[in-house]
Amino acid sequence: MKKAFFDEKKAQEAIKLLLESFGEDLNREGLKRTPQRVAQFYKEALAGNNINPLDFASVAYSDENYEEIVLLKDISFYSICEHHLLPFFGKAHIAYIPKKNKIIGISKLIKLIEVFASRLQLQERMSKQIADALMKAASPQGAAVVLEAEHLCMSMRGVKKTGASVITSAMRGIFLKDMRARAEVMALLKGK
Repeated sequence: MKKAFFDEKKAQEAIKLLLESFGEDLNREGLKRTPQRVAQFYKEALAGNNINPLDFASVAYSDENYEEIVLLKDISFYSICEHHLLPFFGKAHIAYIPKKNKIIGISKLIKLIEVFASRLQLQERMSKQIADALMKAASPQGAAVVLEAEHLCMSMRGVKKTGASVITSAMRGIFLKDMRARAEVMALLKGK
């Protein structure tokens, strides 16, 4: 993975130019520190570019030999759409079936979601990245990721429809091959 570089001064200059292009007065009280605040926001919101997700997906070994579905659902996340630089946000659901005693801590699953969400993203790509990282980190029997999100690029511009959800999924391993396993995880996601 390439190391991302954030040039805060350049980001501030870009925000100044953007505001000036709208005819805004950068000396106006409400805008004096806006370039700094916006640059700092993007530095924080896109911090995932500097993080290798596999650094957080360490496997813990257990004497339990658990080989059933582990599901973590309703994990809130936000990300930034690379097409319009507007946020999209919602809930992530992540499941896997461990192989014997290889389990991943619940907080590690959340961290995987956070790392990939903290990048300029497409929801479809993010779903795949989380599932692929989980498969690489733990070699489980299967992984399933479902993301449900509202995109402000749809709510604020274009079709201007608020409240619409985009749902994406990425299935790996047993969740692709065994329809019973897939149906079980989907039923658990629906709360049935």
